Amino acid sequence: MTDASRSAPRSAGGTLAVAAAGTALVLVAFTAPLATLPATAAAVHAGPGGQAWILSGMSVGCAAGLLGAGALGDDHGRRRTLLAGVLLLAAASLLGAAAPDALVLIVARILQGLGGAAILACSLGLIGHVYPDGPQRARATGIWGAALGAGVAAGPFLALGLQAVGGWRVLYVATALAALLLCVAGRVWLPASPPARRRPVDVAGTVLLGLGLAVVLAGLVQGRTGWTGPLTLGLFTAGLLLVAGFVVVEHRRADAMFDLTLLGRRDFTAALVAALAAGAGVLSLASFTPIIVERGLGGSALAGVAAMLAWSGLSALTPLAAGRLSRWITPRGQLVAGLLGCAAGQLALMGLHPHSPVARLLPGLLLAGAANGVLNAALGRQAVSSVPADRTAMGSGANNTARYLGSAIGLALVTVLISHGTTPPAVLAGWNHAVLATAACSLAGALIVLFTRDRATTVPGPARRRLEPAAQAS
Repeated sequence: MTDASRSAPRSAGGTLAVAAAGTALVLVAFTAPLATLPATAAAVHAGPGGQAWILSGMSVGCAAGLLGAGALGDDHGRRRTLLAGVLLLAAASLLGAAAPDALVLIVARILQGLGGAAILACSLGLIGHVYPDGPQRARATGIWGAALGAGVAAGPFLALGLQAVGGWRVLYVATALAALLLCVAGRVWLPASPPARRRPVDVAGTVLLGLGLAVVLAGLVQGRTGWTGPLTLGLFTAGLLLVAGFVVVEHRRADAMFDLTLLGRRDFTAALVAALAAGAGVLSLASFTPIIVERGLGGSALAGVAAMLAWSGLSALTPLAAGRLSRWITPRGQLVAGLLGCAAGQLALMGLHPHSPVARLLPGLLLAGAANGVLNAALGRQAVSSVPADRTAMGSGANNTARYLGSAIGLALVTVLISHGTTPPAVLAGWNHAVLATAACSLAGALIVLFTRDRATTVPGPARRRLEPAAQAS
C-alpha cells in the first residue's frame, strides 16, 4: 500500500505545523547537552574526548544522513521518510535515557542525528511540495526558519529545567515522548507526496556519502584532542577517499541521488556556500556563548544560557518578518545581507576581558541573531526553490548538510583557539581570536555568494540531465 492510498489530502497549514514542530524538536535535542554536559559527563564517566563526542555525535549523524534521507523522501515518499525519522529519534532518545556509559550515549546521539536528518530534509521538502513558489512559500519557509531558532533557544532552558526536576536523563525521555506525539500528528496532518517517478535507491551513493561525511566529521571531533595523531589523520584520509568515491559513482549513475549538474546553477551553489559559511561562522561561535560566560566571565550556567537566548531568540523572531523582504530584495541579496549582518554581530563580540559584564555580549548577539534569522529564512526558501520540483527534499538535505559540515569545522576551530588556555584571560584571548576567524568565514561566504555566476553545465556521461527547477529564484 502506498503513501497516497493511506493518506487523504491535508491542509497546507497542518503540514507546516508538523514540519515546524519537527524541526524545533530536532534543534532542542541538538542543543540541550550544552546546558547539562557536566552532570551528563559525570554520570557516564566521559572524559574530554567523550564529552566532545556527546556534543558532536548528533552533528555526525545529521551530516551523514541528510542528503540520503532527502533523496529517499523524494523518491519513495517524504511523509513516510519523515515519520521513520521521527520514530528513530524517539528510539534513540530512549536509548540515551538508559545509557549506562559514554559509548552508549554517543551511539544514541549519532542515531538521534540520523533521525533528525530525515526530519529536517523532508520537513522542508514537504513545505516545498505544498506551497507554490512566491509569497506563500516565503512565509512558510520563514516559519520553518523561526522553528530553527526556537529549538536552539528552548533546548538549553528545557534541559536545565528538566535536570532540576529529575536529572539529565529526563530530557531524553521527554524528547522521545514528544517525538511519538509528533508521529501521531504527522500521520493525521501530513499529505502524501508521491514521487513524479520512482527512482531506484542509490545504495552505493548513499553509503559512500554517509560514511564519508561521518568519518570526516569524526576526524574533526577527534582532532580536538590532537590534530597530528594517527587516528585523526586516518579518519580524514578515509573520509575524503569515501567522498571522492561518491563523486565518481554519482558521475556515472543515471539515477544518482545527487545531480552533479546542480552545481552549475548559481542559486543552488550560492545557497550551499551560504549554509556552509553560516555553520562555520555565526553558528559555531554562538554555540560557545555559555562556555565563555562561565569560563571567561565567571557567570553561572543560567547566565550563559540566557546570553545565548539573546542570539537564538531573535533568530526565531526575524524569520517571521523576513518573508516580506522578498518583495524588495532578491533571495541572493538576502543571503548576502544575512551573512554580512552575522559578521558585524560577531565582530561586536570582540574585546572581552575578565571584568567585562555578561551584558557586554548582548549587542553583538542581538545583531547576529537578527541577521541569522533572515539568513535562515532565505536558506530555507532557496533550498527548495533552486532544485527541480520533484527534488525538494534532496535540496533541503544538501543545504542542511552544508550547514552541519560548516558547523563541525567551525566548532573544531573555535575549540582549538579557546582551549589553548585555562585561566579566564587566556580563554578570552582565545575567544577574541575565534571571533576573528569565524567572522572571516561569514564575510568570505558573503563575498562568494555575491560574485557567484552561472556557468555552463559540462558534466558528461549519464549524470547529465535537463534541469527544470521549480523557480528561477535568484
